[in-house]
Amino acid sequence: MVKMTFTFDEETAERLRQAAARLARPQSHVVREAVREYAERVGLLSEQERRHFLQVLDRILSRPPTRSLSEVESELREVRTARRRGWRRTRTASP
Repeated sequence: MVKMTFTFDEETAERLRQAAARLARPQSHVVREAVREYAERVGLLSEQERRHFLQVLDRILSRPPTRSLSEVESELREVRTARRRGWRRTRTASP
């Protein structure tokens, strides 16, 4: 473990004390858990970003398709075949 020193405002310090008392854990444990949970959420979208992306997705999905279903299925078959071949257009001889 690494020892560190932080300065908290009085309200935050009181919340930390209360949380530690409720959990019957040391304050350092509460801080470690809080940092871990915060770090997991850092990469997530904000509510505003999430709504924006959903609006964009709704706009995209409301547009008529630009290709027929058969064209899409044909392209998917080509992609699957290419993946099985290691993305090569032709098969190569095995060594």
